[in-house]
Amino acid sequence: MTCRTETRLRAAYDDLHVGIALYDPVTGAILDANERLESIFGVTTETLRELSVETYTANTHSFSASVFRDRLRASTEGETQTFVWRVKRGDGELVWVRVHCSPRPAGDRMLVRAEVRDITDSYHTQRREELFWRLLRHNLRNGANVLTGHGERIATAAETERVRASAEVVRETASDLGRMAESVTEIEQAMGGAEGGRRRRVADAIREVADDLAADHPDATVEITERERMWTNVDDAFVHAVAHALENAVCHAEGSAPVVAVTVGPSPNTGRVEIQIADDNPPIPAAELHALNDRTETTTTSHGSGVGLFVMKWCIESLGGELAIESGDRRGNTVRFYLPPKTPPA
Repeated sequence: MTCRTETRLRAAYDDLHVGIALYDPVTGAILDANERLESIFGVTTETLRELSVETYTANTHSFSASVFRDRLRASTEGETQTFVWRVKRGDGELVWVRVHCSPRPAGDRMLVRAEVRDITDSYHTQRREELFWRLLRHNLRNGANVLTGHGERIATAAETERVRASAEVVRETASDLGRMAESVTEIEQAMGGAEGGRRRRVADAIREVADDLAADHPDATVEITERERMWTNVDDAFVHAVAHALENAVCHAEGSAPVVAVTVGPSPNTGRVEIQIADDNPPIPAAELHALNDRTETTTTSHGSGVGLFVMKWCIESLGGELAIESGDRRGNTVRFYLPPKTPPA
């Protein structure tokens, strides 16, 4: 026979800032709850004990109450259950919660302890960000296509050199917008933090990016020096960051045969993977470097595609790394990526 105390939570749970519920995995009934869960659901524990899962599940939620109970039962069998649910509070307000279930022995049966966190604000922020990225990507790409088309028609029908020059400006601007749309996609992927990639020797991964760059810039030379063999996780974010750094160095060179020096080795201070990409170009404007870490100031960017520096920053940070950029007083820029080192694959 199960003692009453085994179906109740300890008083200390009321001190937590996360909602805790004790569930019967068979019926889905809440046996007990702490004060934070009462706050999230907007009703007292006494009321919660009388409510079915159907009652506090939002009607518009894609999962049914039976799925909720299935997850409770699965957690008692050792399967970790973490999922997002939409709850209808006592006052009718709908909130998003993240639920993590774990088994809790209670005498001769198994109950489920659920940790419930209100994620409404972060959930809505995430959805707004997704919408923003989609709109930005769509509008940039469409705008670029429209400008390109009109620029070509104007150039074809132009009767003066001045009009033809203006048409060329339109086409170049459209091309910049198209590249910016690609950069936006790269930033979105990096911020999404999608898992993937594989452990690779850093110099080999950089060499592949440099080979791709050579197809568009055959006169450029990328010299790769490996002070020590280093490995790290390589995915699309890594490729995007290195590609932008190399392309910026090549495209902003004043000579016809630019040389970019890449050095790979351990950081002297931390032992992290250090990728150093150096050029002899005019210095990157200080305002653009400042904008990388300034959350309030918006500056007009001109280096690279306009957002290339941000692509590098966010891509490297998505890999658990860090970006540092130094510019000389008159010439030369050095971009450094610091990434977590990994052991060589077996």
